[in-house]
Amino acid sequence: MARFYEQHGRRPGRTAGLAAAVAMAAGSAVMLAAPAAHAEVVDVNYQCKTPIGNKGAVSPIDIKSTADGGAYKLVMSFQKGVSSSPVELGKGAMKPSALIKLGGAESGTVPVAGPPNDKAIPANTPIKISDLSGTYTPKGSGKVTFTAATLTIKALGTTTTCTPSNDPKPSLTLDVKGSGGSGGASGSAGASAAGGGSSGGQLPQTGPADSAIALGTLGGTVLLAGAAGALWLTRRHQRV
Repeated sequence: MARFYEQHGRRPGRTAGLAAAVAMAAGSAVMLAAPAAHAEVVDVNYQCKTPIGNKGAVSPIDIKSTADGGAYKLVMSFQKGVSSSPVELGKGAMKPSALIKLGGAESGTVPVAGPPNDKAIPANTPIKISDLSGTYTPKGSGKVTFTAATLTIKALGTTTTCTPSNDPKPSLTLDVKGSGGSGGASGSAGASAAGGGSSGGQLPQTGPADSAIALGTLGGTVLLAGAAGALWLTRRHQRV
């Protein structure tokens, strides 16, 4: 049996070693492709102070992120309405904005804002909040949580403020690496949320900039390199 392996240039130990190398490369690819973000839909119990009294409603909140250079574009989505109006709100009459609370390695808030309603909202019906967007720039490094905070609805010269009352869990967790600068929120969405300016910014098309995609590509490269090395060693032993 030993003479057979010598004639064919292969030994059991070397074969097992090559298989282990390929397996390790595959494992490295899986580890490198692991996402650096965690998101989940969280129920938020908003208690709203309106010009005609207090109202409350629970809405599932979803916060997503897209890496954009050294910053992150955030999108806060409401799956249910959280307030209503005793009169019809015509197209463009309602302007929403909100704050997202930071936790973990960061503190403070990120302002997000959305465009006015694109169609009329009938009286005494739930007000559908459009997606709110803004920009977050890390100051430090580590795991940062993003939790729904105060929602503000401006309509017909009035302001309705809605505050979470159930201490909601974070909707998003990111593993970030900051540049050590001033950080915080930036862009037109932040200015719009603070001053109720023009329509909220829409997310630009940033392409496949997400870190998980980049790491997955790197992991695939490691896997291919490991397999190529194993094939080269096998052919070399066969020639010998």
